[in-house]
Amino acid sequence: MTSILAVDDSPSMRMLLRSALVSQGFVVSEAEDGVAALAWLENNAPTLLITDINMPRLDGFGLIEAVRAQPRFRDMPILVLSTESSAEKKAIARRAGATGWIVKPFDTEKLAAAVRRVTH
Repeated sequence: MTSILAVDDSPSMRMLLRSALVSQGFVVSEAEDGVAALAWLENNAPTLLITDINMPRLDGFGLIEAVRAQPRFRDMPILVLSTESSAEKKAIARRAGATGWIVKPFDTEKLAAAVRRVTH
């Protein structure tokens, strides 16, 4: 079973993500920012992390770097889901350790296809 941690400071975006992913057969947990995500990851190991970039306390870039610094998460796929789409931001995310990038608003089928692609 593919388990996903969805990290976004917008409750409505987390709800949309949960709805889209659960409908595709995935198990979804949520965190409202990078700090909450790291706390959740202390006791859990999802198959995949999906994170927004612009969040309070700890943004997506910082979260990706912190997750990649932990040996047990070195190979876990990380997808960025953001309204940002600049080549510069994508390059920063890749350098931090992101596996892929999805632009908001997302299409449920494309999101599910991206999740399957990076988890199989």
